[in-house]
Amino acid sequence: MSTEPSRNPVLGYTAAITITFIWATWLVASRAGAQSALTVYDLAALRYGVSSIVALPIVLYYKPWRSMSWQRMAGLSFLLGPVYILCVFLAFEFAPAAHGGIFMNGALPAITLFVSWKLLKQRVHGFQIVGVLLIIAGATLAVVDAAELSLKDAWIGDGLFLIAAVFFSGYMIAARLWNVTTTQILFCSSIINAILFVPLWYWLLPTGIYDVTRPQLLLQTLYQGLIPGLIGLLLVALATRHLGPSTTAAFMAAVPALGSVLGVIILNEMLGGLGWLSVLVLTLGILLVVKFAIK
Repeated sequence: MSTEPSRNPVLGYTAAITITFIWATWLVASRAGAQSALTVYDLAALRYGVSSIVALPIVLYYKPWRSMSWQRMAGLSFLLGPVYILCVFLAFEFAPAAHGGIFMNGALPAITLFVSWKLLKQRVHGFQIVGVLLIIAGATLAVVDAAELSLKDAWIGDGLFLIAAVFFSGYMIAARLWNVTTTQILFCSSIINAILFVPLWYWLLPTGIYDVTRPQLLLQTLYQGLIPGLIGLLLVALATRHLGPSTTAAFMAAVPALGSVLGVIILNEMLGGLGWLSVLVLTLGILLVVKFAIK
């Protein structure tokens, strides 16, 4: 008799589609937050502060620190910490939501593949190399499109998105190497970073939290503190269990395109012809990287 857990494809596809929409709408919500009265420090405080309140009972019950060395705690906390998230939020002050999908979500598979090849000696399929080249081409088209639309500072945001992608790629590789559990992620990403950052924000950093509208504050509280970091984390685990990592990652390839569309619809941000072409080329590149991943 098989001891493997039963798979429910319907549940897996539902989770994968939902997480794709969550990440895409997070791009739009974060861009809106960066353009509001809130500072990037407010957004980071909401992310760590709110998520830590929700995660605290879970962490106290499972006590994940018992099975972790302090080096791993420090490593995971740093990779998911304030440097990473401030790069993301600061980038949204310069670049549109679509560029977040292109330079952060889009570049992530290419960066992870390169790091895995260099550090872990992972074999690379020929079609994956083609996919990486398409991702680079898509990003280049986005830069040219921004210049044609007179988004003169977008390149600053694009660079910050790439730095954030390097941090998150490092987290993904570390999580794989160390077999990190969900509760360990909650402990390091939410609890430790909240302890380190929230007091610093409260006492020393500039804030606009008293000047922002209540709907905007509620939106950012939900999207920074709860939906992607906690609900999204569980949905990714659920989709991976019932569909497998490759299929789940393929769904995530739709995030840049969907984020671009939502940015146009919700924020009235415009992409030129080269911008839409960049999204198409990038999505194809991501699919090739994911599809031909060598197990």
